[in-house]
Amino acid sequence: MARILIVEDDRAISGLMVRTLTVNGHQCLTAFRGSEAVSVFEKQSVDLVLLDINLPDLDGFSVAKKLKGVPIIYVTARGEISDRIRGLDSGGEDYIVKPFHIQELVSRVNVILRRYNKKDIFCLGRVKADLQSGKVFLNEEEIVLTKREFELLKMLILNKNITLTREQLLNGAWEWDYDGDERTVDIHIQRLRKKLNWESYIKTIYKTGYRLEVML
Repeated sequence: MARILIVEDDRAISGLMVRTLTVNGHQCLTAFRGSEAVSVFEKQSVDLVLLDINLPDLDGFSVAKKLKGVPIIYVTARGEISDRIRGLDSGGEDYIVKPFHIQELVSRVNVILRRYNKKDIFCLGRVKADLQSGKVFLNEEEIVLTKREFELLKMLILNKNITLTREQLLNGAWEWDYDGDERTVDIHIQRLRKKLNWESYIKTIYKTGYRLEVML
């Protein structure tokens, strides 16, 4: 199951996409304005965005610049070749012109999700973490993490919304390589928060440990 953000101001079209994608096993989030889409994206983990261009406030191209580290499919009535080229050149994975057949949309969504192999890629806010390659990006710029920082990050992601004790984090990230104070976890967590701008996502659980909070 993927979490898909649908940015479409036509509520009938938005509703059709939500119903169809939900039946096909995906979870859908909706936004009807560009600014609303940016707000949802910054608060929740999203696997794919379906993005209209003609929106009430920000146009889709402007919105796309703010949605870093996530694949985007433009779904729009603007079918001019110049718009198609602009959409794809700006990082769009696909460009679908209205009117479209809903099953074609589903097929294109599934193609993009397979390409990104979302089991190994985690996106939250402006951060994209590739758990297989060990690369982490903030606003599409690679962030250098130490081995311990990445192992801590991976544990938090794989156990999102679950409180992990300092001992669990220490054993998971250091294994048998460390026998010192558990407070070293605190130092590394603070570095992670700062590097990823995740102060609001990595929560300190009093006298226990830490939890990565992701809205479901």
